Amino acid sequence: MALIDMVVEEIVKIPLESKDKPDVLRELVQILKDAGEIDDFDTVLTAIQEREDKQSTGLEKGIAIPHAKSAAVSSLKIAIGIAPDGIDFDSLDGEAATLFFLLVAAPDQSGPHVEALAEIAKLARSNSFCKALVRADNAQEVVELLKGE
Repeated sequence: MALIDMVVEEIVKIPLESKDKPDVLRELVQILKDAGEIDDFDTVLTAIQEREDKQSTGLEKGIAIPHAKSAAVSSLKIAIGIAPDGIDFDSLDGEAATLFFLLVAAPDQSGPHVEALAEIAKLARSNSFCKALVRADNAQEVVELLKGE
């Protein structure tokens, strides 16, 4: 299943309420919990935090892709958060992150996890597209932009 097909309003939050990295991770995992995508909040959050402790997933140009594998999910899960004002996420370029794509995959499912990372990287190459996402007014607009509607 393509990443874009997984994007529904319930897994998108704009704007994020968090002001720092630990809160962003909690808020993104909570989006999955609230959407009924995960049951075990603590296990998923711990997996994401442990991965983040190894190396920041804050990339460049305002994009962060916190991700991990966890037995708490049976298939790939994604949450999208947008912080128009930016949040310090220890990004590679030192800039604040505005677009957050949280991915959680089952330990035995590398394929969908890697494909999703590649799809996000492809989207991230377009500065104008990323700016449009950050300027979106609501989750519906984000979904429409991602699906090309």
